Amino acid sequence: MTQQQILDAAEQEFSRHGLNGARMNAIAERAQVTTAALHYYFENKESLYKAVLQRPVNEVQTLLGQLNFDELPAEEALKQIIRIAIANEAKNPQRQMLWFQEASQNQGLYFKECNVLSLHEHLLKILERGIAGGDFRPLKPFLALTHILSVCLFYFTVHENWKHLMPKIERLSPEMIEQHTEEAISFILAGVKRSHE
Repeated sequence: MTQQQILDAAEQEFSRHGLNGARMNAIAERAQVTTAALHYYFENKESLYKAVLQRPVNEVQTLLGQLNFDELPAEEALKQIIRIAIANEAKNPQRQMLWFQEASQNQGLYFKECNVLSLHEHLLKILERGIAGGDFRPLKPFLALTHILSVCLFYFTVHENWKHLMPKIERLSPEMIEQHTEEAISFILAGVKRSHE
């Protein structure tokens, strides 16, 4: 449990300040542990940062690995992926800032070690299968993946700014997340499906 507390606290700190600005004593304080306990689990700030970046990848990989998308029609499999992507971000809305900090401060130096492509393989296979089966129009799968993830995730990237534009709307409420999910599914399917006219 202590290691989990540390990772949760560190994720908040790194999401706000990135690797360069985060402080180990702030993480220890947030996790309600001593700095000695922090160093017991993690040798230094860099090793803790790597663990924080890797954790979301491992969590989503475990989740996706439990599902057999090959048994579903491509369209249904794509809907499931969209739902999973949005639900996961809604549970952890700070993670988009974590990735932003990594891109901004380190130009993806640590990101490249996280094996993120292992997550993308699921969506790429669904897209390739949908294209081959004639359900989806001819797409460039990796560009389509980028566009799909943008539709799903940008909502969370801009949340801290956009909450000031529409202060009466609780953008992270279950109702708004469900609306975002349904709109994302409609928007993405309209973009990828082959026209049968």
